[in-house]
Amino acid sequence: MPKMTFVHQDGSEQLVEAPSGISILEAARIFDVPIEGACEGSLACSTCHVVIDPAFVDLLPEATEDEEDMLDLAFGLTATSRLGCQIILSDELDGLKVSVPSASR
Repeated sequence: MPKMTFVHQDGSEQLVEAPSGISILEAARIFDVPIEGACEGSLACSTCHVVIDPAFVDLLPEATEDEEDMLDLAFGLTATSRLGCQIILSDELDGLKVSVPSASR
């Protein structure tokens, strides 16, 4: 199972070990990380917005046009912003670090 770190709004870090094949959003729910995911991962909102550590960006698939459209609505958008519902954990992403933005909309 890949390990990943959630960086909370206060800067604290939470290391978790999550099953391959689930999304960052699903992992956040398992480990009580405060990511909303209002649309339940159906790519209809931006409330699961996370900021990916730059060291891992090149390991991720390109964002789809639909994901890019939803990211346009995200609070605190950065160059490495992604939707947590669209990133599927795998052994290749072992060590992934994602930051939870200070707010969502």
